[in-house]
Amino acid sequence: MTNGIFVTGTDTGVGKTVICALLVRYLRQRGLNAVTQKWVETGARGKSNEIRLHRRLLGSDVPPYSDISGDVSPYLLDFPSSPHLAAGLQRRRISASRIKAGFKRLSMRFDFVAVEGTGGLLVPFNRKGLIVDIAGELGLPVLIVAGNRLGAINHTLLTLEALKTRGLIIKGVIFNNTRPMNPLIANDNPSIVKAQSGADVMGPLPYRRNAESLYGHFIPFARRLFGAKDGGEDEREDRR
Repeated sequence: MTNGIFVTGTDTGVGKTVICALLVRYLRQRGLNAVTQKWVETGARGKSNEIRLHRRLLGSDVPPYSDISGDVSPYLLDFPSSPHLAAGLQRRRISASRIKAGFKRLSMRFDFVAVEGTGGLLVPFNRKGLIVDIAGELGLPVLIVAGNRLGAINHTLLTLEALKTRGLIIKGVIFNNTRPMNPLIANDNPSIVKAQSGADVMGPLPYRRNAESLYGHFIPFARRLFGAKDGGEDEREDRR
């Protein structure tokens, strides 16, 4: 198993933050020293950022972030926009080298690093570079989180095509219900995307406000992602 994954979305607001935290929770409960990372966060002024939300969703099993905050969150930007615009407004330059160095330091310290992307897949961090290209340079496989709603079929298939064009490994697609959905649409979206793409499509992940209930639904998806078999020690641990 590679020691990292890049969690991207079909759009902003599709649940990448929650999925990233649940992935790390699953791995930590199975004995791996796992951590989350967010390379560029925009709209970070005056609100709790995504890394803090990761930690809350991890519950009592929180990694010690205090001395690695610069690697876990290399860029926190104020304006809620694409990274290239938010950085420009603050007269800052986002460095791919700094991001990659931070990831490599974390990967030496932790067994697994789950990286949350920013917005959708083809998001620029400057006039020439895309965040997904940094993931490609690091050799990270990609997990797609699709907001399960009208338009998801097109957005997901386009995301899959862009990843295939770049030669990145696609670990799977999770269709996430970020709000209550008509079950006809919610169930058809993952079905037709799987038929059209052949990707490992999981979902729908049901809409749940309670983190514990959502995690219970997420566990089978995590097992598929990491090749765990049902039953045995893995299953007994989930019941504790």
